[in-house]
Amino acid sequence: MAERTDVVFVDGVRTPFGRAGEKGMYWNTRADDLVVKAITGLMERNPNVPGERIDDVAIAATTQAGDQGLTLGRTAALLAGLPVSVPGFAIDRMCAGAMTSVTTMGSAIGFGAYDLAIAGGVEHMGRHPMGAGVDPNPRFLSERLVSEYALNMGATAERIHDRFPEYTKDRSDRYALRSQQKVAAAYAAGKIQPDLVSVATRSDSGWGLATRDEAPRPETTLEGLAGLKTPFRPHGRITAGNASGLNDGATACLLASGATAKELGLSVKMKMVSFAFAGVEPEVMGLGPVPSTEKALRKAGLSITDIGLFELNEAFAVQVISFLDHFGIDDDDPRVNEYGGAIAIGHPLASSGVRLMNQLASQFADHPEVRYGVTAMCIGLGQGGTVIWENPHFNKKAAKR
Repeated sequence: MAERTDVVFVDGVRTPFGRAGEKGMYWNTRADDLVVKAITGLMERNPNVPGERIDDVAIAATTQAGDQGLTLGRTAALLAGLPVSVPGFAIDRMCAGAMTSVTTMGSAIGFGAYDLAIAGGVEHMGRHPMGAGVDPNPRFLSERLVSEYALNMGATAERIHDRFPEYTKDRSDRYALRSQQKVAAAYAAGKIQPDLVSVATRSDSGWGLATRDEAPRPETTLEGLAGLKTPFRPHGRITAGNASGLNDGATACLLASGATAKELGLSVKMKMVSFAFAGVEPEVMGLGPVPSTEKALRKAGLSITDIGLFELNEAFAVQVISFLDHFGIDDDDPRVNEYGGAIAIGHPLASSGVRLMNQLASQFADHPEVRYGVTAMCIGLGQGGTVIWENPHFNKKAAKR
């Protein structure tokens, strides 16, 4: 049996993330056009990659309907101008769609079936609200397979607060404020812009150009967060301020075998070490990244103390807090979400996994003292996903300083 092939993350891009709905910058932009823009931007940034060498294109979407359906990986590949010989397909694992696109393509490369692949995701929550047109099987509730809370993500976050009273609303608000502040600082330092692909937009006032995320609120204060309504429960703890919003956006990344990257002279930003998905009670789906991370660490022969950087998807502040508490990590630990997260940037569901990877890859370049990093996220209906990455810039001397 052949040895496993190295899987490397060559490059990743994303569109700026917009606010969902009629007032959002992508209201008049098709979902498939968003992901096509990400793919074309990715290929333009990597001119050494012959289009005909791409073995497959995996694009995720949670609500696969309308302009977000029709075997999205294949249609996006054709619309992006890739050769007709390049196949493609669609993936759905809700919030971890793009992450699953990456792990699926990475598995094919690791097995030796593929040399190069594109993986990503798109979500136009303005055109396709989460769960629109879905008909959940009545057995879920009639047979008490899940509670009524399981199908409402905000309600599942409230249940984490219930289960762990020490996770107070004030603590969630403080975490959310830091996310806004870190995103503002990252933009000011030019850390986010390099991976953004500009998108032409159209509105009643004419044409425009999306060049940065629409959702961040750098003016956020703790007092303002404290006064927000709790839409999922009277006197609850989840608000629009300590949760990710409804957003539109797309991501795409290029994966390769180590040998192919060397052959084509491609940069290597990260190396895939291991990954894992795990299930938890749907009623507290935000706890999912805990067992998936434990599983990925076990598969890699690593412990949490080996991880020098974390990119955790901020679906809800309490969800990240539950992960940090489990692993004994402080809320203010500088290893966690250095550039901020989804509370400020936004969370266009199936696209977010690659955003986490883009940010981790950028941080790896700035942190040669760090060898391993994690991208992890919770997933609707009670799941978690984790990918462990190795830093190709790792320097033992830097690590000992």
